[in-house]
Formats: sequence, C-alpha cells, structure tokens
Amino acid sequence: MGLDDKLSNAAEDAKGKAKEAVGGATDDEELERQGKTDQAKSDLKNAAENVKDAFKH
Repeated sequence: MGLDDKLSNAAEDAKGKAKEAVGGATDDEELERQGKTDQAKSDLKNAAENVKDAFKH
C-alpha cells in the first residue's frame, strides 16, 4: 500500500469520525450516518490494499 493511499484512507476515516461526532452532538442522524459510511469506505479500502500487499510478497 502506497503512502498516498494510507494518507487518503486515514483522512477519510478522520473525516468520517468528525462527521459522526458532530452528528451525534447535534442530533443530526443523517450526518452521523454519513460519518459511519465514510469510515466503512476507509476500512474497505484498507482491507483491499492489505489483500493486494499480501499477494505482492
């Protein structure tokens, strides 16, 4: 996994956590869902990159 991919996934995860926190604090369920979705996307991308890395070695 390249450094740029790691940074991009980490940024997406951080953005998702922030959205989820703000949504929870303001009772905005849609924003909270968006945050959870962003985090899930980041997790899936990380998993896919880990599988690619496993086949490279």
